[in-house]
Amino acid sequence: MSELRQNLATKEWVIIASERARRPHEFVEPGRLMCGEGPTWDATCPFCPGNEEAALEVMRVPAGNPWQVRIVGNRYPALTQTTSLAREYSGLVRRISGVGYHEVIVESQIHNTCAALERPADLTRVFQAFIDRAWAIQQDRRIEYILFFKNHGRQAGASLRHPHAQIMALPIVPSEVRVRAVSARTHFDEVGACAYCEMLQEELADGRRIILESEHFVAFSPYAASTPFHVWIVPKQHSASLLHATPAALEDLGRSLHFILRSLYVGLNNPDFNYVLRSAPVRDLGAPYLHWYITIVPRISLAAGFELGSGIYINPSLPEECADYLRTVDSSSLHGAHAYGAD
Repeated sequence: MSELRQNLATKEWVIIASERARRPHEFVEPGRLMCGEGPTWDATCPFCPGNEEAALEVMRVPAGNPWQVRIVGNRYPALTQTTSLAREYSGLVRRISGVGYHEVIVESQIHNTCAALERPADLTRVFQAFIDRAWAIQQDRRIEYILFFKNHGRQAGASLRHPHAQIMALPIVPSEVRVRAVSARTHFDEVGACAYCEMLQEELADGRRIILESEHFVAFSPYAASTPFHVWIVPKQHSASLLHATPAALEDLGRSLHFILRSLYVGLNNPDFNYVLRSAPVRDLGAPYLHWYITIVPRISLAAGFELGSGIYINPSLPEECADYLRTVDSSSLHGAHAYGAD
């Protein structure tokens, strides 16, 4: 029978449509363009070495050449830091000027690679670059929330193939973030514990949806996963923000995310996906009821009218089966543009 499941931490409901559930291998789309195919350098790509737009560059790691990671201003930013903060509230008008930051993290010099073909250390380097940049951005008192996310593939919103992630810093806390924070705060007030810590312990005790457990992190498909192969990577140690992660934890995060992305790459034939860092607002970095994590969402199912009208997703897969499938994927023979292994 189909059933409704509720996420313990977010309180969001999802329908697990077991009556029409598809087996994990049925989500594999054949004939997709794989990373490593095509040219390693593109003369028309603004992220490739030699095409750097110096006026847009914010920082690079290392500082000279050859660089490994670059942060640049978005050529067509949704928000601009040069705008003054102005508010207007009159009748129907509820308006704030579009002040903020919209930047791109160029993850590699190689045009046709992707995270699954890179090394765990390369992913760690990207997160460290984001942390360094986020600490600088949050000094701007106009900023309330900093979002870090990655779009991989056109179905996920990526317009360029060259591997990159994005940073957006907003003058508001998004309503979805507020709603989740209120839910977490209510849970904390009622039971005196972090909902995400409790959820993590329940998932570990159950075990069926665990994909990976490392020293610092647990990766699992949530009990109430809203989409097929939806994965959370949650730190074992309670912390409201990635900005407070230790070097050891960052290294472990690179390894953990690398494992999940390689498993998705091999198991689902390089699916389009988004991953998003869910972390505390700038002014709540020490909140005891907030717990940061990374959510990875392969774009292999579509939301339709029911989801739009109800806010409830229909998941045509069983999270337990998706987790088991990813646990058993063998990516040991996968190598990158420079014969990178799974170190």
